[in-house]
Amino acid sequence: MSDSTVAAPSAGGAPKVSKITETVIRLAGNSQDGIQAIGGFLARLAGRSEQEVMTLMTIPATISGGPSIFQLRIGSGEVLSAGDDADVLMPFYQHSYEDNIDSLKKGGLVLYDSDHVEPKPEWQKDYHHVGVPISSLTIEAIGGTAKDKGKNLFALGLVAKMFDLNVAKLEHLIGERFGGKDTSVLNNALAAFHAGYSHSLGNILETFRFVESQRKEGQQVVMNGNEALAYGLIASGIRFGAGYPITPWSDVMEILRRELPKYGGTFVQCEDEIAAISMAIGASYAGKTAVTGSSGPGISLKTEAVGWAVMAEIPLVICDIQRGGPSTGMPTNVEQSDLNIACFGGHGDSPRVVVAPANVEDCFYIAIEAVNLARKYNVPVFILSDQAIATRIEAFPEPNLEQVCQDISPDLTPVPDHKPYDLSAPNGVSPRVVPGTRIMSGRYPIAGGLEHDELGHPTGSPKLHVQMTAKRRKKLQALGAALPTPKVYGPPEGNILLVGWGSTQGPIREAVDRARAAGDSVSSVHIRYLNPLPPGLENIFSGFNNVLVVEMNDEGLYGYGQLASLLRARFCDPKIRGINKTDGLTWKVKDILERAKTNVATGLRRM
Repeated sequence: MSDSTVAAPSAGGAPKVSKITETVIRLAGNSQDGIQAIGGFLARLAGRSEQEVMTLMTIPATISGGPSIFQLRIGSGEVLSAGDDADVLMPFYQHSYEDNIDSLKKGGLVLYDSDHVEPKPEWQKDYHHVGVPISSLTIEAIGGTAKDKGKNLFALGLVAKMFDLNVAKLEHLIGERFGGKDTSVLNNALAAFHAGYSHSLGNILETFRFVESQRKEGQQVVMNGNEALAYGLIASGIRFGAGYPITPWSDVMEILRRELPKYGGTFVQCEDEIAAISMAIGASYAGKTAVTGSSGPGISLKTEAVGWAVMAEIPLVICDIQRGGPSTGMPTNVEQSDLNIACFGGHGDSPRVVVAPANVEDCFYIAIEAVNLARKYNVPVFILSDQAIATRIEAFPEPNLEQVCQDISPDLTPVPDHKPYDLSAPNGVSPRVVPGTRIMSGRYPIAGGLEHDELGHPTGSPKLHVQMTAKRRKKLQALGAALPTPKVYGPPEGNILLVGWGSTQGPIREAVDRARAAGDSVSSVHIRYLNPLPPGLENIFSGFNNVLVVEMNDEGLYGYGQLASLLRARFCDPKIRGINKTDGLTWKVKDILERAKTNVATGLRRM
């Protein structure tokens, strides 16, 4: 708990009440126990209570299930990460207890299911243990035929009592979750919740109450990154999508499949990844800028068609929700190892745009931006999200939908003449005229994967190939020059600059805050546009002695990861070095700081 203010003990021996600004709770069990459901209820309650929240979850990759955790950090102020260490650990089984005890702060609380967990004597001196027979009390509350199904909601009741949470709002959330099922299911869920809430906490030393939230920004929405990305695509005006299921992209696909028809759109589940991107390209060519998506293995299958879209200059949005790899890899774990394939995947020179959202809120807005970039420059745009940002839940201010929603229906106004690959077009960007538009000259162009002249007719001319290759390149050069220079978090000069991309933004910024509070000279910069890179980075890098790129991918043959490799190739600066990991887990703040300290010390010894 942070910044706790302890009140006097209540009369009658009840636990004392402490006011807190934030807490980190880790729930640990098996995937079938509904761990994610409890965490989701708590996260959404925080968001609806004007608090900040960030979550972390792990789920097994096997169909048979296995160990699972859900960690959430709730705060009345700014929350940048899911927290390094938990204040409260709630394990459902012995393995949950033993595997997660190291994640608990010294002096933290272990609130365990005494039906399945036997505390270790050697750990009882470091942590406060409270046992509750959660499984048997759940059976008692909702009837023996249900076994212990519903113990997650009993546990939710215990947490609600411990942190003095809003019961009415939690009841409403439970109703939203189970309201569409049989009435008995909702009644059992509420019975289990109330049984947990009513259970005596007399053997807990204290309970907690959050101080009033510092956020006064009006209505908040609470969702995970995949949800934000899907609704951002709808707001952008996308009305056609095609895809094939794969973890963790499938959630985006399912939302679009369900929601697009409400707005006159369509999402098609295709027979494979190649068909999906080909269908999306066809829709975009016809004037309905489309989206497709996948994760690493599926992106590999889409690469040839990406080249076709580059050659034909077709606007297209491709979502890559990265996971651990290569091959099938670790489908339910996080990694940032698809940057190279997003930037360069495919044969020949096929330049495309690559952007990466920094947080859940950014997933919504970057979807709109990706669509607009694709349409403005007639080019495929990759959105590089990842498993961590896709599944974590955050609260953010409700978007002004009247301002951000847009209509991108094709314009069929007749034109005098049209060259889709006009070599005289400024910056290589030719205006698009979609099929069905009347061209008064009667010269109708064609599109294909062969090199072509200005009307799209196939050609083997060396001169035209040079010119068309330059045209496709110049579009991205023009975009790169127009991008905003990233802002430095912290002073613009110092000893260490931490560079990040994607979901690492929050932990990196918290690392900067912690380091500067300790008197260390540390700043950070977050790169949202990965291909082309934004201007001004070399000026930012020049103000620091060490530029350390924090990534969740391998350090490679030469000691730095994929973004660091791009930056070293671009700026030829040896002080750009990598801080990398491939354990499938998100960065902890303390690990970033420890690795940065070690990296700087190693760099000094080499000088």
